[in-house]
Amino acid sequence: MNLKQLSEILGLSQTTVSRALNGYPEVSEGTRVRVQAAAQKHGYRPNSRAKGLATGRSMVIGHVIPSSSQHEMVNPIFGDFVAGAAKKYAEHGYDMMFTNADDTSIEEAYRSLFQRGAVDGIVLQGPKVNEARIEVLKRMRVPFIVHGRSTGADTPYDWIDVNNKSSFLRATRFLIDLGHRRIALINGLEEMDFAQRRRAGYLAALEQAGLIADPDLMRSAEMTEVFGHRETHGMLQLDDPPTAILASSMISAIGVRRAIDEAGLVMGRDVSVIAHDDDLSYLKNGQDIPIFTATRSSVRQAGEMAAEMLIDRIKSPDGPPNTKLLEAELVVGRSTGPAPNRT
Repeated sequence: MNLKQLSEILGLSQTTVSRALNGYPEVSEGTRVRVQAAAQKHGYRPNSRAKGLATGRSMVIGHVIPSSSQHEMVNPIFGDFVAGAAKKYAEHGYDMMFTNADDTSIEEAYRSLFQRGAVDGIVLQGPKVNEARIEVLKRMRVPFIVHGRSTGADTPYDWIDVNNKSSFLRATRFLIDLGHRRIALINGLEEMDFAQRRRAGYLAALEQAGLIADPDLMRSAEMTEVFGHRETHGMLQLDDPPTAILASSMISAIGVRRAIDEAGLVMGRDVSVIAHDDDLSYLKNGQDIPIFTATRSSVRQAGEMAAEMLIDRIKSPDGPPNTKLLEAELVVGRSTGPAPNRT
């Protein structure tokens, strides 16, 4: 159904229907509700190109993906975030554009997108501890939101993030309360802000318990299954191996479990494991009883929230910074238990 057909059904002009669907204040609330109800009933979706011409916007949101192979955002978790964001984009009549840029030319990529009017806003993902892209976008005065935060950024900006430090502090305390003293951390790349915050939470919990952090039990790299397997295999060969392991993703935790199995040990009895669970649609943490004890926060839901926040910023470019800190849930599964007695 097109705009003309919907207008004829409602007995209203095309201009009135268009303005009602786009939230113009001069349209009465009663008319707006009636038009939206009819649009939903008859499956009408505004043409984003026509809407863009009417509003002076492109009706497109941009995602610039760095081409570097060593980057935490280019992983399966990215797909669920984008799926959540895309759902909200569609509800507001926005399309999505992906573009690739070399790490050394990201500023140029952003400038190109905005100077040619290709996008109305940008989602910035995978922020580093010192994230230069934030200052670039602020200087360009373009709407953007960061999925995550950057500790080194000294300018206000819009962001949505999970409380990574609190999550890993709580997870480490949980293991300490179970009697574990040799607790390992298999983390993401620690130039990434989320990974540094998780390490900070882990170290804070050890310090509060009077435990000394052992550098041999802290590993950092891309969060892959192979990385989780390799590092766990190596640490289990130590003279004093860990009795518990914190993994920064479900993907690396699967590698951790494989290494434990290959060593002839039982996860949850001989070695406890806690993972961070992004509640991925294709990688569920078991059914009724979770496989892994996990700090859980849905990345798809974060994508939906980020999209809403960015669209609000596009509508109100001069409003105050909008931030949202999500708390992860600690879900107890079959992968944790009391520390084994090694005497």
